[in-house]
Amino acid sequence: MKPAFRLADVSAQVATHLLLVLSVAVMILPLVWMVLTSFKPPVEVNIWPPRLLPQQWTLENYTLAFQRAPLVRFLVNSAIISVVGTVAILLTSAAAGYVFAKYDFPGKEVIFIAILATIMIPLEAYIVPFFTQVARWRLMDTLVGLVLPNLIASSGIFFMRQHILSIPDALLDAARIDGASEFYIFGRIILPLSSSALSALGIFMFMFIWTAFLWPLMITNSTQVMTMELGLTFFQSMFTIEYGPMMAASTIAVLPMLIVFVILRRRVIESIAMTGLRG
Repeated sequence: MKPAFRLADVSAQVATHLLLVLSVAVMILPLVWMVLTSFKPPVEVNIWPPRLLPQQWTLENYTLAFQRAPLVRFLVNSAIISVVGTVAILLTSAAAGYVFAKYDFPGKEVIFIAILATIMIPLEAYIVPFFTQVARWRLMDTLVGLVLPNLIASSGIFFMRQHILSIPDALLDAARIDGASEFYIFGRIILPLSSSALSALGIFMFMFIWTAFLWPLMITNSTQVMTMELGLTFFQSMFTIEYGPMMAASTIAVLPMLIVFVILRRRVIESIAMTGLRG
């Protein structure tokens, strides 16, 4: 017997979908406005009332953006520290997560709780002593100094530990009986089975490092080491802001994050699909 049609249930579903659509529109509207503004001529950027679509499309803002600032250098610097930092976090998080998930040793719970406690400490609380240490190591205004805070992430260790706990111990014990070393188990069993978790973590960490502003602002002095986020300040002076070129540069700055998201998101979906096929 088919369930009775209930108008209240349909109304609730429609209201839920409308709320979700409205939330999505609110989130993507600034991004859409930024991209469209980057194609507007200067006359239309400050027009009132504002218009969403440009009446006359132009690439002049992108030309001016590359003329006003060395965006290629900024993009390369951001790419280097973001890729190196993300890869380092993935490796350290996976290794530490494996240790905390599958090994027993004295003080394990205390150490893990201490790591979790550091998640609640904001960067502003320890940035001064970290800055002093980097200055003592003479790594100011260097790419190495920029990437140092992004080699280990407490949240990544917790995330990977929770995922690796779901991997059956019997699978690892079988590999040990066959003579597999711990490094072999980690590289050939743990990492492949954690590809979906690693991809998800990689998306968040890459975006977090790419959009970092406070730490690069503190330790960089020259344009040779500046990141893309700092480079956007080139379009703002004491009395004026070049909104057109700034929107163009901001659009360029967002593109790498979107590319990484699309690539790793596909890996997450493929991994989940294959997990379902394996049963």
